[in-house]
Amino acid sequence: MKVILLEDVKSLGKKGEIVTVSDGYARNMLLPKKLGAEATKGNLNDLKLRKANEEKIAKENLAAAQLIARDLEGKKIVLSLKVGEGGKTFGSVAAKEISEAAKEQLGIEIDKKKLLLDAPIREIGVSEVPVRLHPKVTGSLQVEIRKEV
Repeated sequence: MKVILLEDVKSLGKKGEIVTVSDGYARNMLLPKKLGAEATKGNLNDLKLRKANEEKIAKENLAAAQLIARDLEGKKIVLSLKVGEGGKTFGSVAAKEISEAAKEQLGIEIDKKKLLLDAPIREIGVSEVPVRLHPKVTGSLQVEIRKEV
């Protein structure tokens, strides 16, 4: 019997795949637990429409991420740190502060988890911070750290 998987089934397949299984396995396991649906013409057509819709949404998300990456290009966020004698900074600037400053200064909400910061910034000057907007799109944002007066 051919079955369309509605959920990922271990050792059988991923959601949306069409698999061939024994009639008993389909009737007793997959169908009652809503893990699969029989591959009728109507269900196959629904699957085709669902996949087309998912592809359309994925393309829209990619285009939106590329637009945001272009908007971020060349934009600068300015933050300040206390500096002691000899240029030693007190504290650091982490992803949370950069995210909040982007919302305040640029009006762009960036999740702190999307900022690809290896370690908090501890030096005075300008740093490039990569931003993962989409699995295929990475933008960059300039962060300027100034001496607090």
